[in-house]
Amino acid sequence: MVFAEMMSQNFEKYNPGQDISSMFEKTPIPDLIIFTPRIFEDERGYFFESYNERLFADAGITARFVQDNQSKSSFGVLRGLHYQIPPFAQAKLVRVTYGKVLDVAVDLREASPTYGRYFSLILSAENQKQLFIPRGFAHGFVVLSPEAVFQYKVDNYYSKDHDAGIRFDDATLAIDWQIPESQIIVSEKDARLPAFGNHKVTK
Repeated sequence: MVFAEMMSQNFEKYNPGQDISSMFEKTPIPDLIIFTPRIFEDERGYFFESYNERLFADAGITARFVQDNQSKSSFGVLRGLHYQIPPFAQAKLVRVTYGKVLDVAVDLREASPTYGRYFSLILSAENQKQLFIPRGFAHGFVVLSPEAVFQYKVDNYYSKDHDAGIRFDDATLAIDWQIPESQIIVSEKDARLPAFGNHKVTK
């Protein structure tokens, strides 16, 4: 059974008449998945499920999230590229509830055919898209609107001793952040992160 058919049949059991395959979209990088929730709108406003464990499991996403985080940032603020090494590696489910960001995930899984490649997409309060980022990826985002509120789930707790990262302007990764570098604002900590190749390995 193909991936889309499996998701559709499972989702139909819980939500008759709705198609799960339209909600979960594969990306060019294996296991990196875009989730677009089904939004129900009427004259009062809208409602949607931003996360449903059973639905995500039917789509092959079995991470058990243990913590929710939130940040508020202004235009040009870039947070990243961050990850944690084992045994505190983290999968993330990220979204924006106010404003707009460019979200970036970098594949650091050395056995992956897309090792060293990045994927980016716009996350906004308008499009309501989310990105599931498995363990073994570095993650970052830059704010494209005057302000943005960024929320994300993680499946492991923060550990200072396992915290790691890569420079946002690494020449090998060559990430297009969609705004001039002169407008990018990073923390002192992020400015000191190592280059790709000198980073801590994720295995």
